[in-house]
Amino acid sequence: MRRFITTLAILLVVIVAGMTALVLLVNPNDFRAYMTQQVEQRSGYRLALNGDLRWHVWPQLSILSGQMTLTAPGAQQPLVSASNMRLDVKLLPLLSHQLAVKQVMLKGAVVRLTPDSEAQSPANAPVGPADSAPPESSHGWKFDIDQLRVADSLLIWQQSNGEQLNVRDLNLQLSQNQRRQAHIEMSSRISRDQRELLVSLNADADLSRYPQHLSAMINQLDYQLTGADLPTEGLKGQAKMQADWRGDNQAFSLKEMAVSANDSQLEGSASGTLAGRPQLKIALHSAMLNMDSLLGLETANVSNTQGVEAQRSGPGPVISQPTEHDNADSPLNALDGSLTLAVDKMRWRGMDFDQVALNASSTNGLLKLATLSGKAGNGTFSLPGTVNIRSPQTQVALQPLLQNIAVAPLLKAFDMPQSLSGDLSLTGNFSGTGLTVPSFKRAWQGSAELSLNNAQMAGLNFQQMIQRAVERNSSRVRGPSKTEDGSNLQQIKGSAKLNNGQLTFGDLQGHSSMLDYSGKGGVNLADQQADITFGVTVTKGWQGDDALVSRLQQTPVPLRIYGPWSSLNYSLQVDQVLRQQLQDEAKKRLKQWSDRNQSSDKNSSVQKLIKDL
Repeated sequence: MRRFITTLAILLVVIVAGMTALVLLVNPNDFRAYMTQQVEQRSGYRLALNGDLRWHVWPQLSILSGQMTLTAPGAQQPLVSASNMRLDVKLLPLLSHQLAVKQVMLKGAVVRLTPDSEAQSPANAPVGPADSAPPESSHGWKFDIDQLRVADSLLIWQQSNGEQLNVRDLNLQLSQNQRRQAHIEMSSRISRDQRELLVSLNADADLSRYPQHLSAMINQLDYQLTGADLPTEGLKGQAKMQADWRGDNQAFSLKEMAVSANDSQLEGSASGTLAGRPQLKIALHSAMLNMDSLLGLETANVSNTQGVEAQRSGPGPVISQPTEHDNADSPLNALDGSLTLAVDKMRWRGMDFDQVALNASSTNGLLKLATLSGKAGNGTFSLPGTVNIRSPQTQVALQPLLQNIAVAPLLKAFDMPQSLSGDLSLTGNFSGTGLTVPSFKRAWQGSAELSLNNAQMAGLNFQQMIQRAVERNSSRVRGPSKTEDGSNLQQIKGSAKLNNGQLTFGDLQGHSSMLDYSGKGGVNLADQQADITFGVTVTKGWQGDDALVSRLQQTPVPLRIYGPWSSLNYSLQVDQVLRQQLQDEAKKRLKQWSDRNQSSDKNSSVQKLIKDL
């Protein structure tokens, strides 16, 4: 044991002595010109190292440099600049005075992807044919280092519209083997407009045939977006997919996609080309798609006048000169494609849907909804139509077809009073500007034929209202002491027209086991006002004077419902019916008297009285 320890000690002394001698004999500044020359020969970029290079022995033999910059040919600003750089070198090549770098580490670097950092051709440089192939050297792999590590750095990316995006806390670790199989780990933080995006990536890439072909497996992508005008808990989730890129025809494909966002999941594939006018094809499936969670909407339980309210972390920043919304920058105006989406369960503005199917295609900014259908409870819906974003404001045209959709949740979703229940069937044609609920309530037009089965108006029992009003004005009739179960369930049919927030009902016909009625009027969706007049006839349940009962069973009673949604008023004109009944009865008795007393000198006065009645 003692001999073994002695051998290890001698070996350690030899290694330390050898490394010390190597450091003393080899000056790292001798490699400065070699590194600059190699970088420029391989990539055309100019490497500048300021200050002396020095050795760093433990725990890894490395060369430390001061400030460094890497500049593209003709660029005004460096592509990469860092206050210090570390080069981890291989020991054995140093014995023959050769430099072999196995890892480059930059800390506190600034990476610029701006027009000023791009390569620029000289003003007098010859221009080759447009269809000429690039030099053969440009097809090879440029990154010839085993490992690259960037820590606590900043990426400045200037977008096509001139705005800059700063990617902070950039940490990147890239390693490759001799077969050009790379492993990438990256994390960063992006802050803008009072919002913050955290991203973490773990991926493997095959770069052996880059740039002709590139494939990557994104093992895990974690993200979290929080801040102003977003859901309170933000948007967070994970993604994984297999990506493939072919440079010859600029085609890409994303396979085995699995994306989660809060409590929603999506899986599927996407493919397309970027040459010429980009083409995109997406096919997705979702077991659960919660739009309320993604949009920051939550069902309100406090007030019946507002069914859905926004649950967001705060308003966006106030801009002195806000940019008007214009569809000119919409991606749908710059590409064509198709989308197929199948959703098992979906939640939107408090409504639950099953088996939702969407088939859509976009051509030159015109989105065609060939299929948008699904189930809601015991009913079904279909919403084919078009969405036109070629104009500055989005133009929408839909042809809804609803079958037995519960109307109370639908009213709640559109922020309308839930005073009506039943199963709605509707066939219509609507068009307007904008895709939001406020837009529908202010800037849409159209018409529809509708029917409502098992309808019931909360707090408005037409039968009881009329019977009690009659009982208060006359003791000759009375209604039933107890209302039969289901007597208030009504079947309603009619038509409706929508014109910029004004919903007009031209001919409503209602029927139940004990009453019939017709109605017309309108609802102002924007101002939340209603004014509808009904003619209600209670056909059953009367007891008492036969003549008056017969009159009530055949005469519609005028009923007007009007006012704001929060406090509706009603006007019931029962006295008109009773007054008419008294007048008719008085006429009948006067006529009988006149017929019996035709020779009386009072007969002329009675005849005049009959005419006045």
